[in-house]
Amino acid sequence: MSRDRGTIPRGTGPDPGAWPAPTAPRGRRLPSAPRERRPALAALAVVLIVGGGLVAALLVIKAGNKTGAIEITQPVGQGQRIPLSAMQDVQVTTGSGLTYVPWNQASQVARVYAAFPIAPGTLLTPQMTTSGTNLAAGRDVLGLALKDGELPSGLQAGDHIDVFEVSSAGGTCPGRPGSTLTTDAVVLSIGRPASTTGTAVSDVQVAVNPIDAGSVACSAANGVVGVAILPGTGQGAGGPPATSPPVSPPASSSAGTG
Repeated sequence: MSRDRGTIPRGTGPDPGAWPAPTAPRGRRLPSAPRERRPALAALAVVLIVGGGLVAALLVIKAGNKTGAIEITQPVGQGQRIPLSAMQDVQVTTGSGLTYVPWNQASQVARVYAAFPIAPGTLLTPQMTTSGTNLAAGRDVLGLALKDGELPSGLQAGDHIDVFEVSSAGGTCPGRPGSTLTTDAVVLSIGRPASTTGTAVSDVQVAVNPIDAGSVACSAANGVVGVAILPGTGQGAGGPPATSPPVSPPASSSAGTG
């Protein structure tokens, strides 16, 4: 007598005895290896970002720390007072190591003298100024009224000049036409005329040898003098006198650096 045995039906197909392949549930992914966490690298990245931001902010702050300084805008001769008209305010970065005279000392600078010739575009430093001028030491100071054509081009305070008699003074003065009235006189200042007409004159203050002062004064009063700049003494010649600078550098600058 046949008995029914409990059996699990097998698959059908070429191999009826094979078990069907298991199927994965829909929507389920195969498990992946967990990511390795690196907290040290993350912290380092945060530090770099924050540090970079602080450095950038510091550079912006430093770039914004500007202050006014004095720049010379026109030639100033050795021994000449530095006029306000020859100064302008320029902005410089504080703490840059530059030595300069602050703009708020401009009125003080206008009362002192150039220790040596200063060219336009120069940032003024205390070493360029002196409280006094010794250009007239041991000399007599006279004024020359020079017309257009009698004033050499480029003449400035501090230049050394010869003074000549250019025409006869009618026998009233000791010189003669073409003679040298004095040598190595020093120009102290030049007053430029407001007018540019041919009759306008420039007032030139000069320091001369006392022995020549009389003849120069006589010929100058008759308007028969001319001047010539001595070679090697005009516009840039000469060195600073041995007097200490009266203008102090700002406290934030580094003295002795340029």
